[in-house]
Amino acid sequence: MRSERRREEILSLIGNTENPIPASVLKERFNVSRQVIVQDIAILRANGYDITSTNRGYVLGRTARALRVFKCRHSFDEIVDEGMLIIEAGGRIEDIFVNHRVYGRISARLDLQNRMHVEELYRSLVSGASKPLMSVTDGYHYHTVSAESEEMLDEIGKILRENKFLIEI
Repeated sequence: MRSERRREEILSLIGNTENPIPASVLKERFNVSRQVIVQDIAILRANGYDITSTNRGYVLGRTARALRVFKCRHSFDEIVDEGMLIIEAGGRIEDIFVNHRVYGRISARLDLQNRMHVEELYRSLVSGASKPLMSVTDGYHYHTVSAESEEMLDEIGKILRENKFLIEI
């Protein structure tokens, strides 16, 4: 079997199951060495396929999500409101970043996927352990938001605009 065809079949196998497929299963299925499978996976990854290696085998990343950056401004007390609006509209807040005039871009990964995540972030900021990143830029900040579609991101932008959180770029 040609290597291109084998890679297509590997993609098909790992993409059509919810369970990880071990390299040993792929090795037996295609009658090649484990090293050949590892190389095939590396080539597929290099070609843009989101393949994760777990302790139980390989899995193919699920549907790609649309991404958009929103520039926002609000007070400390509105952090939860902003987060809940985005989450309830189907978005996931991937990160926050600011553009500081001296230090440049400062960012932090958030990965806020539900109400509980937003509330946990707020509680940790209220505790006084740290100040929110937006405090260094007078409330101005950016969020990278992901959603299932561009239409959902359009709706999130509309909601942020209606609630006066969105700064038009």
